Amino acid sequence: MTRHHTYQYWDKPLETMPREDLAACQTALLRKAVSAALRTPFYRRALAQQGIRSEDAITSLSDLKRLPFTTKQDLRAGFPYGFLSIPREQVVRLHASSGTTGTPTTIYFSKEDLSRWTGFVARSIYGTGCNNTDVFQNMITYGLFTGGLGFHSGGEEVGMMVIPSGAGNTARQFRLMQDFGTTVLHATPSFLLHIESKMREEGVDRKNLRLKRAFAGAEPYSEDTRVRIEELLGIDVYNSYGLSEMNGPGVAFECQRKDGLHLWEDGFIPEIIRPDTLEPAAEGEIGELVLTCLCREATPILRYRTRDLTGFYGEPCKCGRSHRRIRRIKGRTDDMLIINGVNLFPSQIEEVIMAIKEVGANYLIVVEKDGALDRLTVKTEVNTQTFMDDTRPLNALKERIRKTLQASITINPKVELLESGSLPISEGKAARVLDSRPPAGG
Repeated sequence: MTRHHTYQYWDKPLETMPREDLAACQTALLRKAVSAALRTPFYRRALAQQGIRSEDAITSLSDLKRLPFTTKQDLRAGFPYGFLSIPREQVVRLHASSGTTGTPTTIYFSKEDLSRWTGFVARSIYGTGCNNTDVFQNMITYGLFTGGLGFHSGGEEVGMMVIPSGAGNTARQFRLMQDFGTTVLHATPSFLLHIESKMREEGVDRKNLRLKRAFAGAEPYSEDTRVRIEELLGIDVYNSYGLSEMNGPGVAFECQRKDGLHLWEDGFIPEIIRPDTLEPAAEGEIGELVLTCLCREATPILRYRTRDLTGFYGEPCKCGRSHRRIRRIKGRTDDMLIINGVNLFPSQIEEVIMAIKEVGANYLIVVEKDGALDRLTVKTEVNTQTFMDDTRPLNALKERIRKTLQASITINPKVELLESGSLPISEGKAARVLDSRPPAGG
């Protein structure tokens, strides 16, 4: 649904800053970040090993490569206060990663840190065309997960009326949309698809809703899924990117052109590396995104290996913003499946099945052992208009999906078609893969 727009900017001089001025800004902020990092037990040791004992060691952005990488394992090993750089009495909030296993990664915020984070989210939201006439329904989990409060604060900063509806309960979500004239939604892409599929069941007429836009994030999703949501709901869907270790939402966001995500370089220094060698990727090459946080004093994080796979766009965006754009996240280095020796990302399967109009809103990838070989099964719901008692058209659809998948991923999967609503709906990040194979060496 991309249209031509008169672009709007939250802070045009900052968003369109010449690259050389942006580099000077980053250098000054990097010095402050290193100074804060040296107050933490982890970085005091790690930076000393690199001969860095003062921010004076940082004179240009080329010094970034002297800084150590930071991993999720490092953050967990430093739990709870190994990465805190200010007195605990100055901390006004903490957030933690949404992972359900192991030690969480915990991020602390001062009052100034929260204000800066809110500014990045507001900049992102406003850049999609929102303003204080909008009603914003935030259908994402609140609490330790950063997505709820992050978008909530950013929406308020823009001046929108924010409805903190939280995740789940579609009947209540529809009632709020109707009662208050919601124009903007925030949800996971899987929940946005679920919302559309429940409209008929709840007796909701799309024509009676005032929806214009949605922000989708918290889980990787394909362009075909975006297009499907836009067509089904009649709205513009904007891709957002964030992670709890870098505050949460507001790291990168699409502008009105929807042509890559602007990564706010006055808050974060991005690098793309080859995950196997840790060397810089070639220009335009897909690699692992590494981020240095420049906008948070309480928990400074340098050169964080996100595990997210993306690449830079080479040309500047036609909207006039100078901050570099990253491509849609292809997947995570730790999400890659190896099936009978073939490397496969779940997003590759989603791209195929979501381009097939008979497919419904939900799917599940199941990987099992069948003797010595791996077996891949793709379970996908079929929309209510297609699902019927006559098995002949369903068998033909199943075979069409199987052949299309095999042509794309070079693996011959088993395909199971399910009635709409058969697979569980997650209120947070959708669980798309069930891998029951024993661990390697197990």
